[in-house]
Amino acid sequence: MSQDTLYRYLFDNADVRGELVQLQDTYQSILSSHDYPPVLQQLLGELVAATSLLTATLKFEGDIGIQLQGNGPVSMAVINANHQQELRGVARWEGELADDASLAQLFGEGYMVITLTPVQGERYQGVVALDKPNLAACLEAYFAQSEQLPTAIWLFTSASHAAGIMLQVLPSESENNEMFDHLSQLTATIKAEEILHLAAEEVLHRLYHQEQVRLFEPVAVSFKCTCSRERSANAIRTIDRAEIDEIVNDIGYVELGCEYCNSQYRFDAIDVAGIYANHHAPGMQ
Repeated sequence: MSQDTLYRYLFDNADVRGELVQLQDTYQSILSSHDYPPVLQQLLGELVAATSLLTATLKFEGDIGIQLQGNGPVSMAVINANHQQELRGVARWEGELADDASLAQLFGEGYMVITLTPVQGERYQGVVALDKPNLAACLEAYFAQSEQLPTAIWLFTSASHAAGIMLQVLPSESENNEMFDHLSQLTATIKAEEILHLAAEEVLHRLYHQEQVRLFEPVAVSFKCTCSRERSANAIRTIDRAEIDEIVNDIGYVELGCEYCNSQYRFDAIDVAGIYANHHAPGMQ
């Protein structure tokens, strides 16, 4: 089975598109940055699979972020991605989380923010309440509200893998959704052990062997953090130098850490002097 891959497909006899994603290394890289409780590992698996599926719908070069926020014990969970299917993510929580905690128990009064940031063009944000039983249902509500496109999503996780399937009516097509309903019923028969452990081609054959499916070239999905020493230096430069100098004088250095990948960037007195001296130097803007 090919890991960390997204598959797009169309039905020749229906105005419906589909996507299937299977993840292992990307999912594990996100989990490795923190000691997440099992229920939060599962949620992040669903969230990274969902973000990959939504990234595949982008019609521009740029970024997408799906962030869950609330006033419960989990204050935030976010996955960021770009059009090249490079993803990263993190979650913040306090206290013990029950293994069977629901979305409402995790986030309390929560909401989901989907942010689209094209390289060229205006940024867009859509917000939907986390008032459904699971993440997939909340995403379906988002599409019904913002895109007004019938959409069905299935998300799966295990200790090592994450996966998802999405069906969506093609834009500007007929409002006759009988085929969409039919295909959704077929897709709903998928079992977790099948999509998590079988090759995508085998999964699609089991689901749609009586349909005419056109499968496109698969796309690799990967974990990639955008942090760097230069970005950390730029962040330091936004702080008053006296405050930074005080920290360096106390402990000998200032250190910035990345929540997404746990990388640590340490700057001593010489580094700090260079950061502020090179404020207008090329490449340090």
